[in-house]
Amino acid sequence: MTSRTEDAEVTTAPCKRQRGVDAETEEVPEQRMRTVDVSLIMPVHNAACWLDECLQAIILQDFTGVMELSVFDDASTDESVKVVEAWRARLEARGVSLVLSGHKSPQPKGVGFAKNKAINQSSGKYLCFQDADDVMLPERVRLQFEASLLHPSCVYTSHGPTVIMPTWFCSRDWFLEVGLFDEGGKGVAEDLLFFYQSLRQGGGAVRVDQCLLVYRYHEKAATHSVTEETIWNLRVNFLQERVISQWQSFTIWNAGKQGRKLFRYLNGANQKKVKAFCDVDEKKIKKGFYTYEDSKERPKRRVPIVSYKDASPPFIVCVKLDMTGGILEENINSLNLVEGVDYYHFN
Repeated sequence: MTSRTEDAEVTTAPCKRQRGVDAETEEVPEQRMRTVDVSLIMPVHNAACWLDECLQAIILQDFTGVMELSVFDDASTDESVKVVEAWRARLEARGVSLVLSGHKSPQPKGVGFAKNKAINQSSGKYLCFQDADDVMLPERVRLQFEASLLHPSCVYTSHGPTVIMPTWFCSRDWFLEVGLFDEGGKGVAEDLLFFYQSLRQGGGAVRVDQCLLVYRYHEKAATHSVTEETIWNLRVNFLQERVISQWQSFTIWNAGKQGRKLFRYLNGANQKKVKAFCDVDEKKIKKGFYTYEDSKERPKRRVPIVSYKDASPPFIVCVKLDMTGGILEENINSLNLVEGVDYYHFN
């Protein structure tokens, strides 16, 4: 997938480091000739009201290496570009170069498109993804940079939304290995699609074990364009592809709403692999079985419901962590189960 450039208005010459892009012969400004350690990748769309706080947090980073901020404006109709440009002098005084471009098409082209453009015009060895409405804590870049030197795969914060783009930090080399973000636009979970592709190619996830980002949740956030149904289907399909396809049979840990929902969304072949549900709720266990009423099987199958103590691995655990006062974790430990071997967590 390639990004279109004919409608982009570039205010700072982009560095041609993207795979498949030939370097041009024009002179690169002296400030761009420095080796950039970290490029902060920021797609922007109508974020003027959040940008001052976001950019102030960039200036307050305690990272001592060379940083640049690469911003691509995706057809904003507010003052986003003016706000970013107004911070140029303060950013450069801090040693952070600014690369700013965008387009003025009638409609935005989506987060994936804007991220790809921002990466294409950046030059850092590492990419730190930052949403324009979020706020980094001062140590974020430093700690993730230090972690990334030990791990050639994506690095995530450990608190809050750990597997979505605003917390990501990875090497440029790994990004280019995985490939560009999906540019399908509104409603596409481009971050989750990229994450799954990274896993398919052998990438891992490493968490910096402290809070590094304040994630702002508001009604205009781009995340609201992606439905829960879309996310659920992607997750279930990936679970079937990467985990369940390797098993002859398995147990769903949770005979309640979430466990039954997972069962319903499995394909027919994988539904047949479910040998039982297990639970701690005596009422569910006494019922003895679960029947998927919309099943096309005749007669409809009765999937046993048993106590977790009588169930056998492997398990797909469909119970939220930290929601049972530690009881779930105690029950799993009591069976001497190994995560990634005897069970996978899915909620």
